[in-house]
Amino acid sequence: MKKIEAIFKPFKLDEVREALSEIGVSGLTVTEVKGFGRQKGHTELYRGAEYVVDFLPKVKVEVVVADKLLESAIDAIIKAGRTGKIGDGKIFVSNVDQVIRIRTGETDEAAV
Repeated sequence: MKKIEAIFKPFKLDEVREALSEIGVSGLTVTEVKGFGRQKGHTELYRGAEYVVDFLPKVKVEVVVADKLLESAIDAIIKAGRTGKIGDGKIFVSNVDQVIRIRTGETDEAAV
């Protein structure tokens, strides 16, 4: 099993969630995060004073999938999350050794 962590622009969340649902992903975790990379940040004007916004709002979606769903999940996130502009985000993939559903005690793929 693999854990996919995808960080992208907040307004793309519904599209990414729908794309993952269409390929059979049944659950995910969403966290509102802030960060910067090549996009850097920008300056804003507030009550006549200029200030720098270093960290930009993003969302992080975490999902654990079976190995057979990995490539289709990554493709779905890329297609739904891409705007073609700087700051579209990143996808991180890591191994998951064990999953346990607390309520039933199911393990591994049955728990996903």
